[in-house]
Amino acid sequence: MSEATVHTLNEIRSEKNAVSYRQPPHNIEAEQALLGALLINNDAFDRVSDFLKPLHFFEALHARIYEVISNLVSAGKLANPITLKPFIPADEKIGDITVFNYVVRLATEAVTVINAADYGRIIHDLYTRRSLISLGEDIVNIAYDAPVDLAPGKQIEDAEQRLFQLAETGHYGGGFENFNEALTKAIDMAGAAYKRSSKLSGIPTGIHTLDERMGGLQRSDLIILAGRPGMGKTSLATNIAFNIAVAYKAESRLDDAAENEGGVIGFFSLEMSSEQLATRIIAEQAEISSSRIRRGDITEDDFNKLMRGMYKMQQIPLYIDQTGGISIAQLAARARRLKRQRNLDVLVIDYVQLMSGSSRRGSENRVQEITEITTGLKSLAKELNVPIIALSQLSRQVEAREDKRPQLSDLRESGSIEQDADVVLFVYREEYYMQNKKPREGTPEHEKWQTDMENAFGKAEVIIAKQRHGPTGTVKLVFQSEFTRFSDLADETHLPERYK
Repeated sequence: MSEATVHTLNEIRSEKNAVSYRQPPHNIEAEQALLGALLINNDAFDRVSDFLKPLHFFEALHARIYEVISNLVSAGKLANPITLKPFIPADEKIGDITVFNYVVRLATEAVTVINAADYGRIIHDLYTRRSLISLGEDIVNIAYDAPVDLAPGKQIEDAEQRLFQLAETGHYGGGFENFNEALTKAIDMAGAAYKRSSKLSGIPTGIHTLDERMGGLQRSDLIILAGRPGMGKTSLATNIAFNIAVAYKAESRLDDAAENEGGVIGFFSLEMSSEQLATRIIAEQAEISSSRIRRGDITEDDFNKLMRGMYKMQQIPLYIDQTGGISIAQLAARARRLKRQRNLDVLVIDYVQLMSGSSRRGSENRVQEITEITTGLKSLAKELNVPIIALSQLSRQVEAREDKRPQLSDLRESGSIEQDADVVLFVYREEYYMQNKKPREGTPEHEKWQTDMENAFGKAEVIIAKQRHGPTGTVKLVFQSEFTRFSDLADETHLPERYK
């Protein structure tokens, strides 16, 4: 682009920026070069159209020119100075030349279209920097002049949400991917599974019979873990989270990630506090009843066992967020931050019905709100490339049936949950229901009940009701209610490591 053209534009903008001490980041030459490339070869538009928008341009005239080019090319029409003329202020002057002549000069002085994508990225990155400056100024100004009813915590939350929204616009869209690249990824996944001692393509849960059916937790999957109250869905989620975190080897990130059987866990505990969650985990690992721990009904040996377990568990990568009623937007922002800071591998949410949507319209209709939440969780799983385990309640219609094993139709607001989930797991314990059906002692019914109760005691079922990548079916597990611990039924060698 000639110095005369740049000089003309700088003159036009000099008055506008005369009062500015520091110029916002921009590159007029890159904008001119990109527009010139687009005007001489409309095919170059495909290289930038998926990430570059008119608002990303610093110069308003350039933004208008790019918008017209975009509209024409998208409509299958030719975009050149002649076809642009009716849609721009062609007769207005830029210094000594008209806007139309300026557009002609952009086209005639364009050198190549090879660097069009690079120019587009420069323009986009500078827009992001200007947006960061604007956001910072807003934060400062609001902090100075905050209204009485705006708490500092709310301002921090708003600023964080805006910052992560900006972060999401800071990367470039992927678009179509060559099938050969997809094949390479699939082979890499198979190779990683082959190298692991577990032979699983996903992240092992630590419960072997479940891993055999699912191949571990697959990245980008939304896994719904559902059950009626008292079935132990939170306990199962906690067991899985701890098993993954304790198996994590930080050095494998640098050496060979395929050898790493564990991962970094983010746990959104919307129902329980972090202390309650930690009590469950340490009770399960130390094999001391959590109710005894809460009551202080422990011996000195028990306390020493708890302390030894605590020291060994302090370094595991398990991060807990106990914010109640969190919105899908807030959760996504915090998950992204954890991903950047700690290399998040698995996200657990306890539970979906305690979350809220981001829009007012959604809060007026619970089904729409749940749809927004589950769609957002699936998108987040793909974006962060991590499995998300989201717990869910079941409707009361389960209790009305003779066979109380859950079905997909029992999911509350089941349409969106069932549709968006890659895997749906139900936790079911026959023992829980049989306890409430105890007949009068001494009767034949009581003898049969006692036999059935002995067969059901300490056993649980995880029903795989939906799985995109594998078979459905039922996995039978052991459930030790005193320690809230799930483990494999058949082989004692499959029990997870415990601290004693």
